[in-house]
Amino acid sequence: MAKLGTTALDVFPLCLGGNVFGWTADRPESFAVLDAYAAAGGNFIDTADVYSAWVPGNGGGESETILGEWMAARGNRESVVIATKGSQLAPFDGLSAKAIRGAAEASLRRLGTDHIDLYYAHRDHGRTPVAETVAAYDELVRAGKVRYVAVSNMPADRIRESLALSEREGLARYAAVQPLYNLMERTGFERDVLPLAEAEGLATVPYYALAKGFLTGKYRPGVEVDSARAPGAAAYLDERGVRVLAALDRVAAAHGVPVAAVALAWLAARPTVAAPIASARTPEQLADLLPVGELRLSDEDVSALTAASD
Repeated sequence: MAKLGTTALDVFPLCLGGNVFGWTADRPESFAVLDAYAAAGGNFIDTADVYSAWVPGNGGGESETILGEWMAARGNRESVVIATKGSQLAPFDGLSAKAIRGAAEASLRRLGTDHIDLYYAHRDHGRTPVAETVAAYDELVRAGKVRYVAVSNMPADRIRESLALSEREGLARYAAVQPLYNLMERTGFERDVLPLAEAEGLATVPYYALAKGFLTGKYRPGVEVDSARAPGAAAYLDERGVRVLAALDRVAAAHGVPVAAVALAWLAARPTVAAPIASARTPEQLADLLPVGELRLSDEDVSALTAASD
């Protein structure tokens, strides 16, 4: 376990993604993955109110509901660090004060808890003044409904403006950022957000840490994979992608661990990264991710992977 940035939250080095709960993993399958994660010492789980509204027949909130039912069944709420996100699920979409309050209350009900440990602004469309958004999050923190606030998919200039306002007004300050970041997607984060995170002491919790499954190594030239994520993952299968897979294969073989664990370990070794987010549909898939907790790449390993992905 390690501190999440400047917060008092102690988190496992792998954050379990809840986007599959209620989508590719039903309730029993989700419970099995959550049980396996907890048994391995995992305590950091990421979800969102909008998971999984894109599935026909779903309305959003399915992931939070399953997670809440699992915590109730296991009686383990106090040993779990719950991160969830709001701003994308109607009628509480956006980052207005009204939307933030409504989204948070709805998430609390679905999760069956009286507080959220880490609450993200899921996406910023730039329509609400940062002063209104920051004040609304501060209200949640002061009410004890949220312990720490964070941000995802917000331009660096808006994050910077929000942090300056928080400092000036003595309001709750963003403690973490959740960006798209992995071996195949580096430019936006490293250019725009990383310098800000380093300067402001923000913890980074990257999503799509395995590039939609591509960095598990199961997507190869000439190989067909039966998965809902296959089209997205296959988009990375170009010359650069093949180069990255080759580098991952070499490092994984040297350490005797799955390719996915190496991809996550590269992220874990990057500046400001507290815990990469990765999801698993089955305990068997989760087993390929868990070695990241103990895996320490050498400087040569990190350099080789970085060079392959440049």
